[in-house]
Amino acid sequence: MIATKKDNLEEMFPIVDENGNIINAATRGECHNGSRLLHPVVHLHVFNSKGEIYLQKRPAWKDIQPGKWDTAVGGHVDLGENIEQALKREVEEELGITDFTAEQVSQYVYDSVRERELVFVHKTVYDGEITPSAETDGGRFWCMEEVKENIGKAIFTPNFESEIKKLNWI
Repeated sequence: MIATKKDNLEEMFPIVDENGNIINAATRGECHNGSRLLHPVVHLHVFNSKGEIYLQKRPAWKDIQPGKWDTAVGGHVDLGENIEQALKREVEEELGITDFTAEQVSQYVYDSVRERELVFVHKTVYDGEITPSAETDGGRFWCMEEVKENIGKAIFTPNFESEIKKLNWI
């Protein structure tokens, strides 16, 4: 099946400094065209009580890293949203989870050739039902040993690999 869905390149993102202060605004297209405008994103790592980590598979239509396994939830902070609002929205949109308690574990700037993000990293332990949306190509829990064995094999997004190494989770 050929993917027909696409990201909305006109979606508005705040442009921030490295402390998260909003200094401007730009479209998704402008942020992802190599301009390297710093924009905020939220990540949520979902663990179950067995210590396994849930990863989502990015759909083929995504403009960044299609088809790769990635953080359970990752999404942009929309213009007019704060970090907590964006995290709740993204978790509900991507996994159907509305009742969770997130702990912020890190904040850093992620640089790639195509974009620059101020990443607010959170984690939670969750054993309830997960209902992946059409924004993902499904997902599953991985044991940390399985993740470790697949690092560097082009299975995961570079951002995910970098992040779990920074957090010393593998």
